[in-house]
Amino acid sequence: MTKQTYPFTREQLLPQEETLEISKNKGDLFIGIPKETSYQEKRVCLTPDAVAAITAHGHRVMIESDAGKFARFSDKDYSDAGAEITKDTKKVFSCPTILKIEPPSFEELEMINPQTILISALQLKTQCKEYFQKLATKRITALAFEFIQDPDGTYPAVRALSEIAGTASVLIASEIMSNNAQGNGLMFGNISGVPPVEVVILGAGTVGEFAARSAIGLGANVKVFDSSLTKLRNIQTNIGHTLYTSTIQPKNLSKSLKRCDVLIGAVRGKNRSPVLVTDDMVQTMKKGAVIIDVSIDMGGCIETSEITTHDKPIFTKHGVIHYCVPNIPSRYAKTSSVSISNIFTPYLLHIAEEGGLENTLRFDKGLRNGLYFYHGILTNKSIADWFDLSYRDINLLIF
Repeated sequence: MTKQTYPFTREQLLPQEETLEISKNKGDLFIGIPKETSYQEKRVCLTPDAVAAITAHGHRVMIESDAGKFARFSDKDYSDAGAEITKDTKKVFSCPTILKIEPPSFEELEMINPQTILISALQLKTQCKEYFQKLATKRITALAFEFIQDPDGTYPAVRALSEIAGTASVLIASEIMSNNAQGNGLMFGNISGVPPVEVVILGAGTVGEFAARSAIGLGANVKVFDSSLTKLRNIQTNIGHTLYTSTIQPKNLSKSLKRCDVLIGAVRGKNRSPVLVTDDMVQTMKKGAVIIDVSIDMGGCIETSEITTHDKPIFTKHGVIHYCVPNIPSRYAKTSSVSISNIFTPYLLHIAEEGGLENTLRFDKGLRNGLYFYHGILTNKSIADWFDLSYRDINLLIF
C-alpha cells in the first residue's frame, strides 16, 4: 500500500498568527527658513498663517529675523504664529530641513549640516557643476519645488508663479504706458469713443492665458500667437471668450506688431526661448509701444531684449520701451509668498503624516519627481546630462 502524501504539513495546517501592517509613526519636522540673500529676491516660503498651521501639528519652525520683511510679514507675526526667531544665520542653516525660494549660495551651503533636507528652486540654467558636487559631498537630499507634480501631471509651483507673471505683465504695461513713466499716455480700458489698446501675446501657456485674461478684463483687443493649435484651442476654452488666435506665421505676426501698443513675450523652450520677434520687426512697431519679455529668464523671445532689474526695469530701443526683468513675481512679494506658501504647507504636513520624507517619496510619485539629490546621490538625468555627471535612478535607491 502506497503512502499518501499531503500538500501541507501538519504544522502548516495549524492556525497562524495574522500579520498586520505596522502603523506609520508620525514624523516631527524642524524647518529652518533663512532670509533670502539673492539679488532682488523679496519673497518668503511660508506665511505666518502657514507657520501657525505647521506648529499646531507639533512641528518646529525657525525663521531668520526679517525673512518676511519685504513681503510685509514682521518677526512678531511669525513669533505669534509659533515660530522661533533668530538673528543667527548659521543656527537656521543647521536645521534638519531647510526651506528656501532661491537655491543656496556656496557660502550658505557651507553652513548646511550633512544629511540635511533642502527644498528650494533649482534654477538649472544658473547653476554650475561645482554646486552639485558640493551637495554630493554634504550627502544632502534636495527637492526642487518647480519640478514637483500634482496627481494630474501639472507643476503647481510653476503654474502659480506663471499666473502671477501673466497678470503682472499687463499691470506693468499699463503703468509704463501712462504719462508718469515714459509712455505714450494711453490707458488700458474700454473707454466709450476711444479705440481700445491693442495687445499681442506670444505664447498660449499659463503666462499667456493670464495675461490675456487681465488684458481682456481691462477692455483691450487681444491677439494670441502660438505654434501649438492645442494650446490656442485651450486658451479659448479656459478664458471663455472669443479672441484672435493665430499660429506663428511671420506675415500675420508682422502685421499685428505694426498695430499693437503692447507686446508680451511668454514663449518658453527646452533650453532657450526661441527668438520670434527680430530687430527689424521691433523697428516697425509704434513709437512708445511697450514690450514685456516675460521669457527673459530663458534668454528672451524678442531679439532686442536685454536683462534689466527691478531698480532700472526699462530701456528704450528703436523708440520702443522694453521691460525685461527676469523675476517678475518678486515685484509682488506678498502675493507670491502667499501663493508659494499655499503649495508648500500641504506638502510639509503630508511629509510629516507619512513619517518623514523617506516614506513619502516611496509612495508619492509627484513629490519624487522633484527630487534631484538623495543622500548625496544625483537622481536627475537632465542635470547629469547637462553637467556631465553620473546619476542613479531613484526607484532603485528607495525600494
